[in-house]
Parts: sequence; structure tokens; C-alpha cells
Amino acid sequence: MKTRVFFSLAVVVLCGTPGCSPKSKEITSLQRKEAATLDSEAQFALQLKDLARAEGLIAKAADLCPDTGKYWVDLGSIRVRLGKKDAARTAYKGALKAYEGAAANAGANAGAAPDPGPWLQQVYVLALLGRVDDARSVLARAQKKFPESRAVRSFVEGKQIDQMIADPSFKLIAL
Repeated sequence: MKTRVFFSLAVVVLCGTPGCSPKSKEITSLQRKEAATLDSEAQFALQLKDLARAEGLIAKAADLCPDTGKYWVDLGSIRVRLGKKDAARTAYKGALKAYEGAAANAGANAGAAPDPGPWLQQVYVLALLGRVDDARSVLARAQKKFPESRAVRSFVEGKQIDQMIADPSFKLIAL
């Protein structure tokens, strides 16, 4: 049950907000749609256990939309399972960059409520990279920045970093 709750939170965190890097070129809606289609095909390939095909598809999606951290995380996890740890590290670093961009731009929309999602996504990716101390540091900053956030509070109070890094499923995709 706890594992299911953890993975539900991880999915929400990972799928919540695409990162938007201010220095990146504009990504068209057509490119986003194409990337979403490639992602869908990659998920189907994963169901068929065709990791090589899934890797190629999700790599194309990440290339089209480098500001979408989910694609990078998926690419990294596939590469870990294929035994390509250096390539997985590069993909996870791409995810971190995307989520850092999203966190930097989270308050850019006037009138929008501040979103701690990109901060929690950074925590997850840093843990995947084996940088647990950095993950704790980002979480502490998120806790200060979003003191009223239920998601951040539950992440901290539930000691979800510790649960996450101890989970066997997480260990399969972590570096």
C-alpha cells in the first residue's frame, strides 16, 4: 500500500509540470504533440518489453521537447535497465535541467498560485542521480519557499526521501 502511494506521488510529481528553460528555443505545439505521440509509442514498447525501441522513441521525444523532464526521466530509467549507466546519467541531468527551469519559471505567470511540483521533481531526480544530500537540500529550500504546501509538508513529514531510496523499484532505476 505504501509503495503504491509513493509511486502515485512520484507519477504526480513527474507528470505535473514541464520545465521551461528561459534560454531554450520556442517549442511549437506541433512538436509537443509529436513528442506526446512518441512517448505514447514508447510506453507501448515498454509494455511489450522492447526496451531498445522504447529508448529510441523517448529519446526523440526528449530531443523535441527538452523542457519536459518526464521524457528525460523515462529515458534515463530505460537506459539504466539497458545497462547504459553513463547515458542514463546524461538523461537524468537533462531532467534536472528541465525541472530547474520549471522551478525558476514557476511564479512567472501573474496570478498563478506558486507550484512546488518542479521542486519535488528535482528532489526525485537528484535522488535518482545518487545525490541524496542535494535532494534533501532542495527539499529544505522548497519547504521554506512553500510553507503552506500540503505536498511539500507530506513529503517532509512522511520522510519520503528515505522511503524512496529504500524502495526496490526505485533502486532498479537509480544510479
